[in-house]
Amino acid sequence: MPAAAKEKTTRARKGAPAKAGGAAAPAAKAPKKTVRKKAAPKPVFRTGYVALIGRPNTGKSTLLNALVGQKVAIVSDKPQTTRISILGIKTTEKGQIIFIDNPGIHKPLHTLNKRMMNFVYSALETSDIVCLLIDAAERFGHGDEYVLEVLRKVKTPVFLLINKVDIVRKDTVLPIIERYKDLFPFREIIPISALKGINVDVLEKLLFDALPLAPKLYSDEEISDQSERFLFAEIIREKILKYVTEELPFVTAVYIEAIEKKEEQDWKKPDELRPLTYIRASVFVEKDNHRKIVIGRHGSLIKQIGIEARQEIVDYIGHKVYLDLQVRVRENWRDSEDVLDLIEGQKG
Repeated sequence: MPAAAKEKTTRARKGAPAKAGGAAAPAAKAPKKTVRKKAAPKPVFRTGYVALIGRPNTGKSTLLNALVGQKVAIVSDKPQTTRISILGIKTTEKGQIIFIDNPGIHKPLHTLNKRMMNFVYSALETSDIVCLLIDAAERFGHGDEYVLEVLRKVKTPVFLLINKVDIVRKDTVLPIIERYKDLFPFREIIPISALKGINVDVLEKLLFDALPLAPKLYSDEEISDQSERFLFAEIIREKILKYVTEELPFVTAVYIEAIEKKEEQDWKKPDELRPLTYIRASVFVEKDNHRKIVIGRHGSLIKQIGIEARQEIVDYIGHKVYLDLQVRVRENWRDSEDVLDLIEGQKG
C-alpha cells in the first residue's frame, strides 16, 4: 500500500479529518455517566427529659436557671427550698431539653416531705438522663450514701455534676472524682459552677449528644410549666426565706388567694387607663410565735418582704401590682393533706 494511503487510513481510524477532500470520520463518544445527587442530610433533632437531683442545697435550681437562660425557679441558701418539681425548657437548633428541678433528696419526716420525695421518684422514672449534683465544698457523708442508694434502683444514665468548683481549690476536685467513680458507674463526671457558668456549655452539649432522636414536645416560646399563680407564690416565699432563720424556712408556705386583673386611670394621661394586678396571698406558719417573727416589729419584716416580692412581680408582668400579704397560723399544715393540696394545686 502506498504511504499516502496508509496515512489516510490511519487518520480515519483515529477520527481525524481525511486529506484531499475525504469525509471526516465521526469521533467516538464516551458514554455519559449518571451522577446521582446526594440527598441533603436530615437535621438531627433530639428531645428528652433530664432530672436534676441531689441533696438539699446543692445548687439544682441555680443550675436550672443557668441552663434555661433566665429565672424559672427560686433560689435560696436555705435547704429544701424546692418543694415541687419544676420544668425548665431549653430549645435550640439541636433539640429540646426538658429539665426537671426536684426537691433535695432526704429521709422524709412529714407528709410534706413524703410528697417532696414522691416528686423525685417520679422524675427518676420518667427522665432520659439523670444529673446528680453534689457540693464540691461538702464532705462525703451518710446523706450522699443515701442518694446513691436511691440511684442504684434506676437504669437511667447518670451524669455526676460536681458543683461549686469556683469556691474550692482545684486540687480538691480530683479526689472527689476518684471517690465517686468507684461508687457508681456514671456516664459522665463534670466539674461545674452553676453560679459562675463554668462548664455549663460543656454539660449542655453532652446532654444533647446523649438524648434520643425525637421531635420537640413544647413550643419554642415555652420555658416552664409553672402557672402564674404558682410563680407569684414562689417569689413571695423566696423573699421570706431571705429573711427568716432557724426552723421558719421549713414551716412557711404561701398560697395565692386571688389574682384580679383591673384597670385604673393613668394620672399622667387622664384620658387613658393602665393595667393593674391585685394579688391577695396568705403566708401559712404553724405557730403564733412564727407569725410574730414573719410580721416583724410593727410589721416591718412583712412590709419588706412585700416590697421586694411586689417589685419582682412587676418586673415579670410589666405593670403596676398591689400585693396584699396576710400571715395565718395553720397548725401542723405540713401534715395536712388539704393544705398541701391547695399549695401544690397552684402549679396548674
